[in-house]
Amino acid sequence: MFYYEPGFNPWSLLRGAYRTYLRHRHPQGGSTITMQLARLLWNIDTRDPRGKLRQIAYALDLELHFSKAQILEAYLNYAPFGRNIQGVGAASRIYFGHGVEGLSLPELLTLAVLPQDPGQRGRIDRDGNAALLAARQRLYAKWREHHPVTAAEDAALRLPMALSSVAQLPYHAPWFVDQVLQEERTRALLRQGGLPSELHTSLDLAMQRIVEGQLHAFVQEQQIKGIRNAAALLVDTRDMGIRALVGSANFFDAAIAGQVNGTLGKRSPGSTLKPFIYALAFDQGVVIPATVLRDVPTAFGPYTPENFDSRFEGPITVTDALIRSRNIPAVDVAARLHHPSFYDFLRAAGITGLAPESHYGLALVLGGGEVTMQELATLYALLNNDGRLRPLSLLAKNGTDQSAGPRLLSPEASYLVLDILRQNPGPLVAPTGQARDLPVAWKTGTSSGFRDAWSVAVFDHYVLVVWVGNFDGTANPALIGAEVAAPLLFRTIYALRASGVGLERAATPMPPPRLRRVDVCLSSGALPTVWCPRRGKSWFIPGVSPIAVDGVYRPIWVDRRSGRAVCPPYDPRRHELRVYAYWPSELRQVFAQAGIPRARPPAPAVCGSAGAAVEGSAPQIRSPLRGLTYLLGPTGGEQTPLHLSADADGDVARLYWFAGSTYLGQSASGQSLEWRPQRPGTYRLRVVDDRGRADSRTVQVALRP
Repeated sequence: MFYYEPGFNPWSLLRGAYRTYLRHRHPQGGSTITMQLARLLWNIDTRDPRGKLRQIAYALDLELHFSKAQILEAYLNYAPFGRNIQGVGAASRIYFGHGVEGLSLPELLTLAVLPQDPGQRGRIDRDGNAALLAARQRLYAKWREHHPVTAAEDAALRLPMALSSVAQLPYHAPWFVDQVLQEERTRALLRQGGLPSELHTSLDLAMQRIVEGQLHAFVQEQQIKGIRNAAALLVDTRDMGIRALVGSANFFDAAIAGQVNGTLGKRSPGSTLKPFIYALAFDQGVVIPATVLRDVPTAFGPYTPENFDSRFEGPITVTDALIRSRNIPAVDVAARLHHPSFYDFLRAAGITGLAPESHYGLALVLGGGEVTMQELATLYALLNNDGRLRPLSLLAKNGTDQSAGPRLLSPEASYLVLDILRQNPGPLVAPTGQARDLPVAWKTGTSSGFRDAWSVAVFDHYVLVVWVGNFDGTANPALIGAEVAAPLLFRTIYALRASGVGLERAATPMPPPRLRRVDVCLSSGALPTVWCPRRGKSWFIPGVSPIAVDGVYRPIWVDRRSGRAVCPPYDPRRHELRVYAYWPSELRQVFAQAGIPRARPPAPAVCGSAGAAVEGSAPQIRSPLRGLTYLLGPTGGEQTPLHLSADADGDVARLYWFAGSTYLGQSASGQSLEWRPQRPGTYRLRVVDDRGRADSRTVQVALRP
């Protein structure tokens, strides 16, 4: 291990001790020191004549430009002191446990004689070091000839000499220290200077020990499942300082590449990025927390995502979709984002190494890209900092850093995401005697192929990221975020809470003043009508959030006997007003597959009002997607078909498809239509339901020979 304390000012006692030694052993001491300094500074090989000449030339140059005191000071900072220790400052701390300013006379004399034979005198064995002790006593005798010595100093010099070893040095957070030194060396090269004399880091040693202890204990318990490695990172979002960093389960275990800093490795994040899709959707007015999404089989062009459990929930709110980490609703929302896209957001947030956006498509939503733990911590810290991006810091800052970074999300969107994630029930019960009064917003992730298990939490002023897996990417069916990473996450949070290391915020944070609560119809997440049977509350961003009136529940006059819709005038003796649920075609299919089919509303009555407005929702084209170019090639002798599908209102039976003015065909509600374009180009597709409502979309088609 290399230690260097630049800028050390040799105190007069140390300089005097060394000069006494030089007078005793080397009458030409000044020249000897200059020659040795030249060899050390320029790493000169003095075993051949050319090297010796270079040494003499550099020594002469030093003598011309620096005083004897300056040369001696530099030599003491570069001299070898045994056991790969360089510099008197490092030697003082390693051998005696304190800085140079605290050296006693016996310690000063010991350091003065070490550089003359560092290999032999720096060796420590069970019986001490006789050569070092003898050299020190000889120097002490010469010292007494020129300096007064107290009785206490004389007695101390007759006691056995005790030197500490490098192995006895404290060895804390080696991954963190290595990263700090590497970054400081890089900065030193850029500014063409040396390393600073002191570095005050952001690490909190108490927190580091807690996180390390929890991680090591967890991996020991999980070895029966084949789990051998994990990493953890704790960040204080107030100044973005890293408070704890555990790069692997065991720094000294070569079998798991323990010295690798796992927080810097690029890994697939699984579902841990989903919160930012919804945050962007809140800011772009796409959804509110109560918006009902459709967790149904969906094809996004050639991409057909599936849920982790291979099941479909049907209608599901944004809140539940995020808490339960449903894939299809997240991809659907991401497909509706405009500017910035999810890819643009990640680039703006500093995620490095991303391939071009076309490489991922919508798969980026489900962990198709790769991030590091430190990048993921930066993203989640953004939520706790009202949407402002601030870089992580390894060095301590004076007080709380209030510098404002670029705003990537609004405070409202950041709050809404954390509010949803706080509703996610934790996997563990709080330890006995500990009140669970610390709100935790958390999310898990599992990469494809069970190679990475993630869990991330925002609590109090902190972000905690844990990862469980193998550095070589080996898959393990046990690597599921909710089953292995989440328990480690909460055990660590509870341990930090119980230790009293500074967790402060016990109450749920207050919402931004701009947010409002509005009434919604729970079946759709839209503003309720008088026909809505179930109502609730949801957050709303004025001027941003979408405004729509519920269209699921609609009243219709029907004949009491036949149940068919009737035209006005209505006769209360034969007609009655009934409310029906007009579920879209996709959701009706999911209900039917789940064994809970929904009754179809009666067909609308044709009353002959040519100019009357048609109620209900227009169809929405689901495939093909906007902004994509479809490359179609021959299959089995004919052109590959493009599947046209649309989500239709509950009162629709048939859909009619057009390409420009060309009629393509019809499909039943909830079914798709195959279309085989015969030539490449831009097509304007249009779908019209049997109630006259329409939707259109432009699609690019390229034909593969």
